[in-house]
Amino acid sequence: MSTPMEIRKVAVVGVGAIGGVFLGWLGSRLQPARIQLSALARGETLRTLRTQGLIWVDADGVGQQVRVNASDTHTDIGPQDLIIVSVKGPSMPQVAQSLGSMLAPHTLVLVAMNGVPWWFFDGLPGECSGLQLQTVDPAGITSAALPTSQVLGCVVHVSATAPQPARIERIRNNQLILGEPGGGITARVTAVASLLEDAGFQVQQSERIQRDLWFKLWGNMTMNPVSALTGATCDRILDDPLVRSFCSAVMLEAQAIGQRIGCGIDQTPEDRHAITRSLGAFKTSMLQDVLADRPIELDALVGSVREIGQHLGLATPSIDALFGLTRLMARSKGLYPE
Repeated sequence: MSTPMEIRKVAVVGVGAIGGVFLGWLGSRLQPARIQLSALARGETLRTLRTQGLIWVDADGVGQQVRVNASDTHTDIGPQDLIIVSVKGPSMPQVAQSLGSMLAPHTLVLVAMNGVPWWFFDGLPGECSGLQLQTVDPAGITSAALPTSQVLGCVVHVSATAPQPARIERIRNNQLILGEPGGGITARVTAVASLLEDAGFQVQQSERIQRDLWFKLWGNMTMNPVSALTGATCDRILDDPLVRSFCSAVMLEAQAIGQRIGCGIDQTPEDRHAITRSLGAFKTSMLQDVLADRPIELDALVGSVREIGQHLGLATPSIDALFGLTRLMARSKGLYPE
């Protein structure tokens, strides 16, 4: 990359529902002369990408086919200008180690994942500055493989389903928020934003991406585990006054933590509940993972918040209860490590 503004070689790591949207839109809406697109995948997803490419279905039900250079080996893909990582939290240490030669000194890594990321306190001033979260990176594997200096944060407000490997459907919304771990609007954030805007995303550049991550987490950290515990869709969760009240208690504890770390939230839990309830009946990603017998990303969504509260000396009885119950449920199903 001759200048920080030039992004030619792009790889998507994690071709699930959200990674598939990145891959599909970049591959179908940008000309090959603009970018060279690759995907790091495995299993049936890799086989499908190699034989038929990625299929994404637009709002009119029309399928688009995207041919992509796909491999399960970093050496086949080579050094990249931009790597978009969209995987579940439990997979991140293994994924970070798998990037290998794809990660050159100039490479930017856009982390499009839910929850609190391992780099959250790198560059965030205050009481937790530099805190290494054991819940999301217990052995420091991810931070050792992916220097924060090469990371960009991303909040994803996109929903989609992947009913089959390398097939993406029911894409809704297209909003992304990008930002530097250290804060401020930089040339490299603007360059990545421009690329994604050309692919059809609405992109906001954030002066402090941690605040945006925390705000999204504030809603996800209740709906996801409570739905996983109960098997209920979000409308039923919020229509039960006792469960709704418990979710509010969790959110108030997280709101107090956010205030201490510079990620204050002006909304009330009821404000957020009203927005979520307006979306109707839907299954959260964690409930979908439980139904599909996939490991759940409980640590990034709940365990990390509890750990931050402990570091600050704040009591979190409702968060503790939610974490403990969901962890026990997941362990009984083999979806969370003992």
